[in-house]
Amino acid sequence: MSVATADRSRIDFSSTTALLAAGDLAAILLFVSVGEYTHGYNLLVDVGRVLGTFLPFLVGWLLVAGAAGLYASDAPGTLATATLVTLLSWILAVAVAQMLRATLFFHGGAALTFAVVSVLVGGLFLCLWRVMATMTLGR
Repeated sequence: MSVATADRSRIDFSSTTALLAAGDLAAILLFVSVGEYTHGYNLLVDVGRVLGTFLPFLVGWLLVAGAAGLYASDAPGTLATATLVTLLSWILAVAVAQMLRATLFFHGGAALTFAVVSVLVGGLFLCLWRVMATMTLGR
């Protein structure tokens, strides 16, 4: 493992990284909220449901994004790298979320159609955010 690889796996505790993380979580929460609203749930009344749907994605994202270096000192990186790493990380995070949803601890169960929609819509929201962040926060 090279020094660059080892450095990329660390999490940088800076205000820029905090902003990236907050934006990522907002994009994921927006994806979940749009989905719940589309399925007829009231986001203000059914807060527990929204959070229950959000939690597996949150766990999956934090596990994968940290390991992928999305919160490292050199994030967000180049536009192409930021977009590709974000999308690949989201695909893996959705897989983790689906595995968690298949357990008794989370509602919803695992479904291939939901996984595909999650990758497409959630990936779009995350990638759009990361592109904007990369263009404005580029270190």
